[in-house]
Amino acid sequence: MQPVPTFDPLSRVLGGLAALLGVATAWHYASAGLALSHYDAKAHLVVARRIFDSITPNWEQIGAVWLPLPHALNALPVQIDFMYRTGASAIAISIVSFAVTVACLSALVLRLTGSGGGAALAAALFAINANVLYLQSTPMTEPLLFALSALLVLQLAEWALSDRGPVPRAAGWTIVAAMLTRYEAWPIAGTAMVLSAWVKWRRGAPVAGVAGSVMRLARYPAGAIVFFVIMSWITTGAWFVTGGFYVPDPRLQGQPQAVYDAIVEGARDLAGARMVLFAKIAVIVLIVAALFRRSWSGLVLPLALLASAALPFYAFVSGHPFRIRYEVPLILGAAACIGAATGLLRRAAPVVAVAIVFAVMIQAPPFDQAAPMIVEAQLDRKNGEGRRAVTACLARGYDGTTIMASMGSLAHYMQELSRDGFDIGDFLHEGNGPIWDLALSRGPAPFAGWAMIEEVAEGGDLLALCAKTQPRWLEGMQRVCEGGNVALYRRK
Repeated sequence: MQPVPTFDPLSRVLGGLAALLGVATAWHYASAGLALSHYDAKAHLVVARRIFDSITPNWEQIGAVWLPLPHALNALPVQIDFMYRTGASAIAISIVSFAVTVACLSALVLRLTGSGGGAALAAALFAINANVLYLQSTPMTEPLLFALSALLVLQLAEWALSDRGPVPRAAGWTIVAAMLTRYEAWPIAGTAMVLSAWVKWRRGAPVAGVAGSVMRLARYPAGAIVFFVIMSWITTGAWFVTGGFYVPDPRLQGQPQAVYDAIVEGARDLAGARMVLFAKIAVIVLIVAALFRRSWSGLVLPLALLASAALPFYAFVSGHPFRIRYEVPLILGAAACIGAATGLLRRAAPVVAVAIVFAVMIQAPPFDQAAPMIVEAQLDRKNGEGRRAVTACLARGYDGTTIMASMGSLAHYMQELSRDGFDIGDFLHEGNGPIWDLALSRGPAPFAGWAMIEEVAEGGDLLALCAKTQPRWLEGMQRVCEGGNVALYRRK
């Protein structure tokens, strides 16, 4: 068996078509001014840029709330101003990831069922979703998650269905890459490892051999976690940052049933009620088929992609505000499961696949401008217009001194200011370690000539909290203008 998957002709063609669709879609959204409209799209560019463009440039700038791989991949390209201001290099990574995901989905279903109709259906259901198409047109990190998650499940499927004993090292490194991309990959990787081991055993491999192979494979995700928590401790002083970057939302906090209902409803909003229904049916079909016949045991492997739901479930139960974006990875799992279940219909699969695609498209059109992700991406548009007054005020009086601002709330605004000639090295932010800590405790005046404070979103940012709780914190600073929830202060 090859150490990396060998893609069949159908999967290669579908991947190529997805790349063309991805380029055309990205051009469409860029032309509409939506490529960087999401605040997190700009913030990801800022985190990648600040590794070298900073008051204190070093590897610690990569941070430890977001996982590091997407920013490490983009760190050098975004030092070019054009790439940073447009997000072109990060969007290119997203488009390639989109194409790889489609090819992997097709190859996975074809490997499990031998059905070209089921394989094409899985690829189509994923590729035509408006939210997926929008995300692959932005610098967001979800597309890379999709590609690496689909690839690792495909690699483990090929191992589980083969006569080979050890798991290829390539699968281990794919798991590492996925786990350093987004947290959703953690439960996906764990579930995929367990399911692939079960499939391997169910198909006749000895328990001891399977256990030994999986234990050796487990060194890769364990190493990724150890690496990340050590990096987190070095950069933030905490082994794992679980809070402090949002205001707890009591509407879902501590309510598992309400969280489950919210996740299902979010999936319906993203993909349509029909696709959610088809996915539920497909899950039952795949589990029953895998238990019924040993040769069909591999059909449980697409279920691993649905394990991404563990992340939003944990987050919302813990009090994280509801975000529709956290449910988008479920589209990947749903597409894989529906395609695999349809593939069991053999000759009838192509006809059923066409019917399913049309039924889903009617409820969730591919270029729906009211798709939840596109709506979420424009939530900050009005504030962006309001911030123009602050930008003009800052540019008019800027004297070259440092600007104190929290990346936790205003990273997207820092990226916007690049169009007016401001670099990340002009800002004092959380990544500047002891200087930032001193400014938080003593106030900005001794360390910065300016301070930008987000006063409204999430109840106000960290600087707003300092100003409220420490009466003399803004001593020596004068409020000069405001707009879009942002107040600008200048040293007297």
